[in-house]
Amino acid sequence: MTNDALLNALSQLVSEGRNPETMDIDLLSSEQILVRMNQQDSLVPLAVEKVIPEIAQAVDAITKAFKQGGRLLYVGAGTSGRLGVLDASECPPTFGTAPEMVVGIIAGGKDAMFRAKEGAEDDPVLGAQDLKGIALTDKDVVVGIAASGRTPYVIGALEYTNEIGATSVALSCNPASDIANVANIAISPVVGPEALTGSTRLKSGTAQKLVLNMLTTASMIRLGKSYQNLMVDVKATNAKLVARATRIVMQATDCNKETATTALKQTDYDVKLSILMILTGLDKVSAEKQLTKQDGFLRKAVDSENSAS
Repeated sequence: MTNDALLNALSQLVSEGRNPETMDIDLLSSEQILVRMNQQDSLVPLAVEKVIPEIAQAVDAITKAFKQGGRLLYVGAGTSGRLGVLDASECPPTFGTAPEMVVGIIAGGKDAMFRAKEGAEDDPVLGAQDLKGIALTDKDVVVGIAASGRTPYVIGALEYTNEIGATSVALSCNPASDIANVANIAISPVVGPEALTGSTRLKSGTAQKLVLNMLTTASMIRLGKSYQNLMVDVKATNAKLVARATRIVMQATDCNKETATTALKQTDYDVKLSILMILTGLDKVSAEKQLTKQDGFLRKAVDSENSAS
């Protein structure tokens, strides 16, 4: 794209406009700047609220993909790519998932997480190549993330997703964006111009983070990875998480620390299994069978066992 064409494209984007509420931001004190930024940030959840129906569509598609052995793949460049990698990396410790179940792909590869490689976003072929590199299948869901909605790398990835027959989702902060027009599902929270013109790591980045939180958290809940509002598939891989696992068992069963610790040791720190054993009195083998029968849904396992006894 020529420089003139790019200038014209940027001038059409809501996220690139000048914010009339912050035209004097360079004259303000530190506290005044922060107040003005906070006022702008407060608009973000309202923008996300308006696109909850589209987010729900994506959650349903992701849940279906997981049940079929598919994956959730985030693709983006710059800040958008980093946010995808961040969300993906949090899933194994939080939900006990395999690292390959949710994957973040950033233009320019791993080095781009720490040092900007903005030029990598300009090639749509690279987006497709990166998905080919991880053997994209029609069981997968690909979420292309771009605040502008026009990043060539993301467009190329989504077009390849459609070719394969996988589900394509666009997450941008501009209405009727290029990636929205390519994808099967378009999520477009319009947060308006940034406090600092064009710095889409601000409101746009916050909106993207909120949506990504929703996509993985809601999908994991739909898979049975929570009991009430507790993270019962958390992996106790360090001292803090061992303490959290103990606390979760205590909260779910109203037991004391000693009872929770005993059950966790018996189950090799399987929180879900420990809770089921305490609540029902089942031994480990029987509890495992009941969980398997209920597809890993702890509430269903508890209710089924209690109604049968």
